[in-house]
Amino acid sequence: MRNRPLSGGNIIAKTVLALLIVFMLSDYARAARIKELTEVKGVRENQLIGYGLVVGLSGTGDGKDAQFTFQSLTSLLERMGVTVDPENVEKIENVAAVMVTAELPPFLKVGSRIDVTVSSVGDAESLTGGTLLVTPLKGADGKVYAVAQGPVSTGGFSVSGQAAKVTKNFPTVGRIVGGAIIENEIPSDFTNKGGLSFSLANPDFTNASRIVKTINAFLRAPAAKALDAGTVEVEVPTAYSGNTVELVAMIEQLDVEPDKSSKVVINERTGTVVIGENVRISTVAIAHGNLSIEIKENQDVSQPLPFAPGNRGGEPTMSEDGRTITAPGGNTVVTSDTNLSIEEEKHKLFLVKKSVTIADVVRGLNALGVTPRDLMTIFQALRAAGALEADLEVM
Repeated sequence: MRNRPLSGGNIIAKTVLALLIVFMLSDYARAARIKELTEVKGVRENQLIGYGLVVGLSGTGDGKDAQFTFQSLTSLLERMGVTVDPENVEKIENVAAVMVTAELPPFLKVGSRIDVTVSSVGDAESLTGGTLLVTPLKGADGKVYAVAQGPVSTGGFSVSGQAAKVTKNFPTVGRIVGGAIIENEIPSDFTNKGGLSFSLANPDFTNASRIVKTINAFLRAPAAKALDAGTVEVEVPTAYSGNTVELVAMIEQLDVEPDKSSKVVINERTGTVVIGENVRISTVAIAHGNLSIEIKENQDVSQPLPFAPGNRGGEPTMSEDGRTITAPGGNTVVTSDTNLSIEEEKHKLFLVKKSVTIADVVRGLNALGVTPRDLMTIFQALRAAGALEADLEVM
């Protein structure tokens, strides 16, 4: 059977269908899951901290000035039934006092393992090759939730001699993967909750409203409501009573197109400028020139001739300002040579037209040929002139 050629109507229909698919895919690509925009209130990590000792160091432990290290070691040995002389303990160089920190994730049970970070608190040179002794880890309430122990991995080293030292990374901070065992659980009754609270990572009224509409459309009931720009409450429907986990899992997978605020972020310490997608600028004329001032100071010494008049027969003396030395045979004078240069760049006014997209903003600013640090000054001037349609944040 021969294929019939496509008619004009079929071509138009297929073209429209293709365009609709492209638009749908582009909208989907801009959407984000509720899981990325929010966090379930009450589901968070808890900080743990403890004080311990690292042993087995190759002469890179704490020195004699770290008395608390040797006091801790003496107390530890006495608890183990070993009586030691404190003066002999101070000669040990393979022990270091450390602070052990960890984060306890939610819903972990007794017997689970978590990673810990070990940081020196004394003057130890390196923790490489050391082993952390049993260290209880406490929470903010003073209760022990985990116990840490194991070999410390630093990922670096420190080697030194009489006149040189080489250090890679930070050997005084290490990590023990799976080095702590959970001994107490954090009580939680998540399954039988009658309501859920979702906290927005970046509070925004528009995003909170869109999340509420998306959840209500999914549940086909007005179960969600926004308390403010950063909190969305969801009443657990009767169908999900006792099965809150499944409800949260489905809500987290819902797609919402987030509304991005117009913001320019400037970090003066690193010279970083980040421009948001919705940033726009009005038509302005910009002229930017750098002013550089360079000052060079050179110190010279004016030495007199051998038989020049001076303080003959006496000891060399120095003036009160420290610039003139009177010695037998003449005066030695210290002189200053100052070179001052000022340079100002000459730039003409450049017209930056009103931008419609972020690409227009980038093209207009790139046409000025300025550095990121110059952009910081320009954005602040645009903000002062009222031509920047965005918030300006300086870190």
